[in-house]
Amino acid sequence: MTTTLTKPPADPAPPPPPQRGRRSKAARAGGQMHAGPLAYVILALFTFGSLAPLVWTAIAASRDNQRLAQTPPPLWFGANLFDKLEMAWTDANLGEAFLNTTIVAGVSAVTIVFLSTIAGFAFAKLRFKGRNALMLIVIGTMMVPPQLSIIPLYMMVAKLDWTDQLQAVILPSLVSAFGVFFMRQYLLQALPDEIIEAARVDGASSWRVVWHVVFPAARPAMAVLGMLMFVQTWNDFLWPFLVLTQNGNPTVQVAVAGLGRGYTPDQSLIMAGALLGTLPLLLVFAIFGKQIVGGIMQGAVKG
Repeated sequence: MTTTLTKPPADPAPPPPPQRGRRSKAARAGGQMHAGPLAYVILALFTFGSLAPLVWTAIAASRDNQRLAQTPPPLWFGANLFDKLEMAWTDANLGEAFLNTTIVAGVSAVTIVFLSTIAGFAFAKLRFKGRNALMLIVIGTMMVPPQLSIIPLYMMVAKLDWTDQLQAVILPSLVSAFGVFFMRQYLLQALPDEIIEAARVDGASSWRVVWHVVFPAARPAMAVLGMLMFVQTWNDFLWPFLVLTQNGNPTVQVAVAGLGRGYTPDQSLIMAGALLGTLPLLLVFAIFGKQIVGGIMQGAVKG
């Protein structure tokens, strides 16, 4: 009888030691990423580049024409900033201009958000004949320069006797093709069809679905769109300049355009008016910036 000797199994090889400075893909995907020194340098450069025009506007507003014409230009604030701001506020009647612009921008932004959300929901989730063709027409209107419609639009406003009145600026800006496209693209991903079907099974009407399902789901995108439209309407210059006057119902941009007129324009006064016209936008973003950035990030995650 022969015995067969079997070789005992070898011990498993020990795992390789962890490598310092390197993380697995799973750890990088699940863990929190930390910025390095290069990222901070790039962010600092972008921040400086973004704030430089605003800081230079404030510096120029605090100087006079003689100092602004010298080389090198001033790189720090002078002693006339608050005097120039007060003079610009009084000369351009910016108090009334701020009120008018707030009304125009607020009404336009709210209406655009409301109509664009409804239209975007229809194009994204409802099935009807000609849906794609109508969407192409809406997108096609974005390619038409707005300057082409100024003459017929002015003729309509003049025939309605709306010149130098705020409704002449408000009504043409109540609808936005970009807003419809923006909300359609967001609702395609953020609003599942199952939620709409469940609401219809429960007996909800179309308007109830829009109010209780669509609006809550689209709230982040509505905040972003509202901010974009408010800023765009606030900064609009060409059309308000054509139908409004400085002595009637001016908006901020029209009122600022009337500053510094004369044989030798006061550049510091113009810069002071431009600075005052920018401050409300900074205030609005400081108040609602967190909600807007959160809406952008939520939309990115859902997309």
